[in-house]
Amino acid sequence: MSIDNQIQVVLIDDDPHLRQALCQTLDLAGLKVLTLGEAQGLTARLSRDWPGVVVSDIRMPGMDGLELLRELHAQDPELPVLLITGHGDVPLAVQAMRTGAYDFLEKPFASDALLDSVRRALALRRLVLDNRSLRLALSDRQQLSTRLVGHSPQMLRLREQIGALAATKADVLILGETGAGKEVVARALHDLSNRRTGPFVAINAGALAESVVESELFGHEPGAFTGAQKRRIGKFEFANGGTLFLDEIESMSLDVQVKLLRLLQERVVERLGGNQLIPLDIRIIAATKEDLRQAADQGRFRADLYYRLNVAPLRIPPLRERGEDALMLFQHFADEASTRHGLPMKELQPGQRALLLRHSWPGNVRELQNAAERFALGLELALDSTPDNPSTSVLTSTPGGLSEQVEQFEKSLIAAELARTHNSMRSLAEALGVPRKTLHDKLRKHGLNFADSSNSHADDE
Repeated sequence: MSIDNQIQVVLIDDDPHLRQALCQTLDLAGLKVLTLGEAQGLTARLSRDWPGVVVSDIRMPGMDGLELLRELHAQDPELPVLLITGHGDVPLAVQAMRTGAYDFLEKPFASDALLDSVRRALALRRLVLDNRSLRLALSDRQQLSTRLVGHSPQMLRLREQIGALAATKADVLILGETGAGKEVVARALHDLSNRRTGPFVAINAGALAESVVESELFGHEPGAFTGAQKRRIGKFEFANGGTLFLDEIESMSLDVQVKLLRLLQERVVERLGGNQLIPLDIRIIAATKEDLRQAADQGRFRADLYYRLNVAPLRIPPLRERGEDALMLFQHFADEASTRHGLPMKELQPGQRALLLRHSWPGNVRELQNAAERFALGLELALDSTPDNPSTSVLTSTPGGLSEQVEQFEKSLIAAELARTHNSMRSLAEALGVPRKTLHDKLRKHGLNFADSSNSHADDE
């Protein structure tokens, strides 16, 4: 059994009378004490971040104080260990101090000497653990910055929210478009939590056939249905002690949603064909690309499940809302790809950066990552046209000179504004801030035409 973090001092001495007297001294000083008659097995009962100190006699049968010191410091070199020694053991105690003991007390000693040493050791322990916590928090922030690249206000806020939620037990609902990085956020929540040593189980509900979804999630007993010849552990049970990430939750049938609601409320799972309720220690992270409130209003999603999931929502902003994060991400993925393929790293040129910023990235980070990979490989890259970005932009890893890049950017800009202004010459000229004659010349130069010439003639009159 592990030692409670409320215990401040573990006192070890094989002499029951001395042990009782020392315990009384510490107890009267308001310290929570655990007394033991032997040192064997103590290390396994202490976590690395246990906030107390150990006081031990040196001379004991079985494991002595010096062996205990070596074993404890192999697990945590910063754990304060105070040794009690007889007059003849002072050289041993001095040796122990050289190998990391915090202090030693020579019998007989005054109660105040023991209390003073223990209090100083506890103060040092608190300082050590505070520093560890700060280093861990800094490491977590750095890890998040590496995983969720970007300096836009939206991403800074998202990283703050993840940092705040990770250490809690709250289930989380992640909202984001396809390719925005929902699983990346889910893994970050798991890896920064106290469940990091437990399993992380990811399942896409939209990829499961209706006939197997319940068996996959909840498991089944032999004979539960035709073909069920042996017991199967479901994903929820398999994730026990860790985190289950359930993507595309909006695609679950209403019947399965009922079972999920029960699991969330009661933290138990019942296999198909079984009668036993299996308790779960599990965190559920659900993700969706849809508006679940709207789906609930339309009867496609259970309202009670929506409200149960929506306690701690996290919204991942689409890439088109993140400004220059797209450039940072593109270079990050391109550098990763270059390293992976053993190729020299390439820097984006000004014209290329402009094209990337103009693109609306309908596939979000996933689309950008694929584009960066092609760029790193030296392949010509076409950014597909969309309703918001009607021109097809071409980005290559070996661009021409500055004038060529400027020409390409100008053409892309005019084409986009042409579509946005619905072929209105007047609106197009005003949007671009150029005279109409200049605009006509540029349209001819770039081979751009009005989809409906009547609009432009009407405006020219």
